[in-house]
Amino acid sequence: MAAAVRRAAGRRVTGLRVRIGGHAVDRDVVTQGIQVAAAGTVIADAAVDLVLDPMTVQCHDCGRNARVDDHLAMVACSGCGGIDIEVSGDDDVVLESITVDSVEVGAV
Repeated sequence: MAAAVRRAAGRRVTGLRVRIGGHAVDRDVVTQGIQVAAAGTVIADAAVDLVLDPMTVQCHDCGRNARVDDHLAMVACSGCGGIDIEVSGDDDVVLESITVDSVEVGAV
């Protein structure tokens, strides 16, 4: 939240675009968390656009490649149950962009 507030430079934020890499997350829970953290700031009531970028897993036993859809997929292959797997991808959370009003909050 602090990065978005700094970028807004006193202007009301109307939208946030956040990229989340890694394991599967609940879109509603993340959005609600952002909205709770934003309460009372220039980000309050901003529309949240989440871009989910899940990791992938490759099984060395059966050769299956798949997106990580749940936490168990990072432990064992969902196809054959093998545990000789390789997980790849980023687990970063990145504020990609914000949309702001052209007028500072409190101005007018």
